[in-house]
Amino acid sequence: MEAVSNMDVMYKTQLMGELKSLLLAVDGSPYSDGAIKEAMLLAKSCGIRLTMLYVLGLSDGFESGGLTFVEHTDTAMQDYFDNLREEAAEENVELDIVVRRTSDAYKGIIEEAIDKKSDVIIMGRRGMTGLKRVLMGSVTAKVIAYAPCKVLVVPKEANIKGENIMLATDGSRFSEAAKKEAINMAKRCPHVKTFTALSVASSSDKLGESKAILEKVKVAANKEGVEMQELATVGIPYETILQTAKERDINVILTGTHGRTGIEKLLMGSVAERVVALSHCSVLVVKDKTYPEIEQACN
Repeated sequence: MEAVSNMDVMYKTQLMGELKSLLLAVDGSPYSDGAIKEAMLLAKSCGIRLTMLYVLGLSDGFESGGLTFVEHTDTAMQDYFDNLREEAAEENVELDIVVRRTSDAYKGIIEEAIDKKSDVIIMGRRGMTGLKRVLMGSVTAKVIAYAPCKVLVVPKEANIKGENIMLATDGSRFSEAAKKEAINMAKRCPHVKTFTALSVASSSDKLGESKAILEKVKVAANKEGVEMQELATVGIPYETILQTAKERDINVILTGTHGRTGIEKLLMGSVAERVVALSHCSVLVVKDKTYPEIEQACN
């Protein structure tokens, strides 16, 4: 693992703000590599212990649910954990490794986040069991839907530089928390060069609504002394968000979640989920604190 520079540490500390509890969810596949790198860097920059969670499905030899010590895993997984411990030691990061046995991986991640009172869950975009047509694994999608905290989804090769950030907003209550996070991020991080707020109208007759949404964001940003570039445009929302992010060399996209009507009816086609699935950069999904009780997802 590459050494962490002082500049990287400053980026991370300022970018995400004060963090007290980090949860890194991995599955042993290469799709977790980017998440591991960013989690290590965040833990180092904040000087806090990192909890790494590996969730395994049920098998005849293990009890369902609860925690299982790493020593009970097979040799391949033991080697995987040993390598992560070595990486953490090189970066002076205190690392706790937890294995949960559960029939639903996303539930294990959520339960651990609740237990640890995590400020952010860091995870890759796709796991070993993802279908070729599914760019974001179902576990990632369900964690985003039901997490009790922010979720940072990191593509395999992504880096968080913290220079150019973009808020994607539709003006809904699900975007409100993301708006506040983006403004605070732009305010507290001196290394943020640009802060863009984007609102995409589905048709030209709704462009005025997008402009009104951005005006509210601008007023809130101005109150905090934050400069903002606003962009209201017409197009297919997720495609426009992704294209704009590439054109403006965005490092982090901030977005809120959208409504869902139950565990079997996740909106896999929603704007937020498509952005996470297809983005070239990391996406920070900020949770709406007025969401229904998260624990319901684990019942």
